[in-house]
Amino acid sequence: MNFSFYIAKRYLRSTSKNNAINIINRIASMGIIVGAMALFVVLSVFSGLKVFSLSFTNAIDPDLKISSTLGKSFFISPEQEAKIKKIDGVAGYSKIIEERVLFVFNGKQMVTYLKGTDPQFDKVNAIQKTLYNGQWLEKDTYQVVVGYGIAQKFSMGLLDFNSQLEVMVPKPGKGTIENAAQAFNKAVVYPVGIYAISEDLDSKYVFADLGLAQELLEYKSNQISGIEIQEKAGAEEQAIIDSLHAIFENKITIKNRAQLNEALYKMLNTENIAVYLIFTLVIVVALFNLIGALIMMILDKKSNLKTLLNLGTDIADLRKIFLLQGTLLSVVGGVIGLVIGILIVLLQQHFEFIKITPTLAYPVVFSIQNVLIVMGTIVSLGFIASLIASSRVSKKLLE
Repeated sequence: MNFSFYIAKRYLRSTSKNNAINIINRIASMGIIVGAMALFVVLSVFSGLKVFSLSFTNAIDPDLKISSTLGKSFFISPEQEAKIKKIDGVAGYSKIIEERVLFVFNGKQMVTYLKGTDPQFDKVNAIQKTLYNGQWLEKDTYQVVVGYGIAQKFSMGLLDFNSQLEVMVPKPGKGTIENAAQAFNKAVVYPVGIYAISEDLDSKYVFADLGLAQELLEYKSNQISGIEIQEKAGAEEQAIIDSLHAIFENKITIKNRAQLNEALYKMLNTENIAVYLIFTLVIVVALFNLIGALIMMILDKKSNLKTLLNLGTDIADLRKIFLLQGTLLSVVGGVIGLVIGILIVLLQQHFEFIKITPTLAYPVVFSIQNVLIVMGTIVSLGFIASLIASSRVSKKLLE
């Protein structure tokens, strides 16, 4: 066994005759344990909040979304659809049309997105899970599904045949407009469902049949504004993207879920980094106790170190004793802190002790990545702190 490592282990397990040093060692150990536990719990909480925040957009956003680089719409041929079906890793796809239009109900007006969907849409997206009331729309009908925010603004119910929800879309083309009837394509639609996701999304979309959207926008039967794709579990995303670019001859833009919500992902990642840095600073402060404890240990073992030096031990090996002792203390403290933190997170996941509201538990996510981050942080900073303290061992000190 390595000499320095053997002595370091002995020092780690032994206690000093000086009670003050023992107290400082315990404080240093508790600082590492509490720091590791706190960092892991906080990272797990923010991982849970990230998953919770993204769950709202995941209900309505696909794994991949195709749009045209040349305009608002593009054409898709039966041959291209057949090739999409054959791509390895594609579980399904849905053709859509998105356009900002005007909705009118009982004298109230609102401009928002009309989203035309084909029959595959509710299979590619988990939209039906978000239905607050009513049902999903049927094919080739004038039915629509509106957001809870839109329904509130219009004071609108479902299947209200006494009040009409009218959608108005500007007509494409050029020329002078003589009256309002010439300026818009209109249709009366019937709300059959209300979805509820989040405050922003509940006022963003009105879902309708793809044929109705094509009719209002005067699109051809194979003209669409986008394709939403569902990936198979474990599929290689980049390979799918490359295949889609080849099918459409690089005339399309493809975005994954993170790119569709780029601002949200950046905000959540920035928050996560900021919290990590703040709690890392707390650990750095706690490790000053470790430096102090090691220096006190060096002074306490000064006579032993003189003996080892006289027996021919190099100063470098003597320094290594306290470097290893501090590192071992960091590892042990980090492991104990992680075990406590993991227990807290798993108990919260299963028993939901802490609540945000009476019905909503504080979200936490256990992640091996967070375990590695915490352990790596504790060991790295503990090694640096031990290196600083062990550098105090010198011939001058032992003379």
